Amino acid sequence: CDIYSDRVEENAKTIFKKYGKKPFVTTDYYEIIENDSVDAVIITTPWSSHIDIAIEAMKKHKPVGIEVGGAYSIEECWNLVRTYQETKTPIMMLENCCYGRKELLVLNMVKKGLFGKVVHCAGGYHHDLRNQIAFGTENRHYRLDDYIKRNCENYPTHELGPIAKILNINKGNRMVSLTSTASKAAGMHEYIKKEKPDDQKLMNTVFNQGDIVTTVIKCAGGETITLTFDTTLPRYYSRGLTVRGTDGMYEECTDSVFLNKVDEKYDFSWKDRWNNVEEYYEKYEHPIWKNYLQEGIKGGHDGMDWLVFDAFLDSIINKTPCPIDVYDTASWMCISVLSEQSIEKGSAPVSIPDFTNGKWIK
Repeated sequence: CDIYSDRVEENAKTIFKKYGKKPFVTTDYYEIIENDSVDAVIITTPWSSHIDIAIEAMKKHKPVGIEVGGAYSIEECWNLVRTYQETKTPIMMLENCCYGRKELLVLNMVKKGLFGKVVHCAGGYHHDLRNQIAFGTENRHYRLDDYIKRNCENYPTHELGPIAKILNINKGNRMVSLTSTASKAAGMHEYIKKEKPDDQKLMNTVFNQGDIVTTVIKCAGGETITLTFDTTLPRYYSRGLTVRGTDGMYEECTDSVFLNKVDEKYDFSWKDRWNNVEEYYEKYEHPIWKNYLQEGIKGGHDGMDWLVFDAFLDSIINKTPCPIDVYDTASWMCISVLSEQSIEKGSAPVSIPDFTNGKWIK
């Protein structure tokens, strides 16, 4: 299903070429959800429609794999949770970064106690999207409208998902409050002046989305999380995962591990130890990736796409809890809304709802 009929037909051709069968196609997602032959629904639509479609699918008892993105209101997050509680229909956010090799390596190192007590984590969505946004009209891409009308941490889950797993969010810990600060919005206008000067509509468009948004989250366990949203200035791609503990740290930007009483002699010559994470794979490789490397890596984004789909389908087939459940989904998505509120109030603290209604303690 797609609202654009040409995309529907193009994808149908791709599937026919691969399998020799043309799939059922439609431009109305209700026809998919109400089809008795459909076992599960994968939602890869614009962010603003994710929760609406997921709720309709759960009402029809169709397990849902929902693509990543931020929410647009706290109420829609609560509606998602309530629908799950009423229908007991499985739903999993397909956050592929939770299955990245390095993210799972670091998670395993944390669980093994290598970094001691974790005190602070950081991450970001550092990705130059100026071309994608500027040509949003031509490419029918939803991001353009969001960058014009919103100002928030609009894509929080790539960095927050792995951090939430490291800090046991919703499973013994929870995010309590946040503050968010946005820089001015200059990147898109300057890019359009250089790359699309003939597009008078965009040339005269005022973008609301700040170029750099910094969000600081406080957790019930006392830990802090810093998220950085950075997509409209020139830069290299990074998710910037950083974990700081009482016995050591991991930093993605230099791809290195620093351990107490092991690496202190490199305090002022740390470049000599950049990329030393390779030394830790043999002992601390996560079991998921041990198996995956033996079987042979499949799929995109260095293999983590295949792993997240496999985890979703495995949980549905074997009727086991989704590893990224509805409470994770709601609490990660709500960060967009709350950061928007904090920015509007001059970086004021904003409370984060407890979508588990206290069950996180157990």
